[in-house]
Amino acid sequence: MATPLSKIDLNLFPVFDAIVQTGSLTAAARELHLSQPAVSHALARLREHLDDPLFVRQGRRMLATPYARQLIPVVRQALSQLQTGLRSPSQGFVPALAEREFTLGMRDILEALTLPGLMAHIRQHAPGITVNCIQVERHDIADALRQGRVDAVVDIAMPLAAEVHHTRLVLDQLVVVAKANHPVIQQGPLRLDTYLAASHVLVSARKQGLGIEDHELSRQGLRRQIGLRCRHYFAACRVVNQTDMLLTMPEQYAKVANQLFDNQLHTFPLSPAQLDAHLYWHAGSDEDPTNQWLRTQLVQAVQRELKAL
Repeated sequence: MATPLSKIDLNLFPVFDAIVQTGSLTAAARELHLSQPAVSHALARLREHLDDPLFVRQGRRMLATPYARQLIPVVRQALSQLQTGLRSPSQGFVPALAEREFTLGMRDILEALTLPGLMAHIRQHAPGITVNCIQVERHDIADALRQGRVDAVVDIAMPLAAEVHHTRLVLDQLVVVAKANHPVIQQGPLRLDTYLAASHVLVSARKQGLGIEDHELSRQGLRRQIGLRCRHYFAACRVVNQTDMLLTMPEQYAKVANQLFDNQLHTFPLSPAQLDAHLYWHAGSDEDPTNQWLRTQLVQAVQRELKAL
């Protein structure tokens, strides 16, 4: 039976990795600046701990057993992450050498603006980095950042605890999406009475409740007709493309989402509501080189995307 990890000398694993890379005890000893008896002793201890021979001799080479081959990627990833974590602050964060996963809190409407440019940069300059996007409920953002469940969050402007720092990513406004040659909408600005008479698509992950545009209307005692409530803007854009329904959504994402369709964008017929998207992170990460790098890449990715639209 294998020994619990807590009772294994972790110094044995660099020896294991060196034997894998060099294929011999002598070469591994030279690589590690140790004597061959020291490497042989370390291997014997690891064999005992893991209850497996780990390597078998074939000619002059040491070949990994099936169990050892399973361990190789696990051990290498663990050693790499440990080396990265132990790097002194003065060494900073080296993206080209880093191997880690960032977790971002982000909704699909902001993924389309942020991820293409971010991942293009990462694949070219930091190929060992992976990104995991999840949706964080707005009431949970501060806790998620504090507990390290996410490294950063991109969402609309909102009041949060003082421990959450932020910067504006996008200044946006509402537009109305309609199919080309809409039977009611004529040339020129979209009129308010035309907007109110139409059937609308509302995009929301919630089962009920109003959209931002509905709150803007209600302030003036107005109400629109919701013909469809769905969860994703891409589906909503397709619906608009094949019906005479209207969709109200943020302008920058509308430009991205409607590149595949012949839909047209019209000015929202009320004073435009300002829709700021902000980047949020925990105050404890302010001086962290890794988090600083991530924040810089997010800001630059959005800026590049907006310039291209």
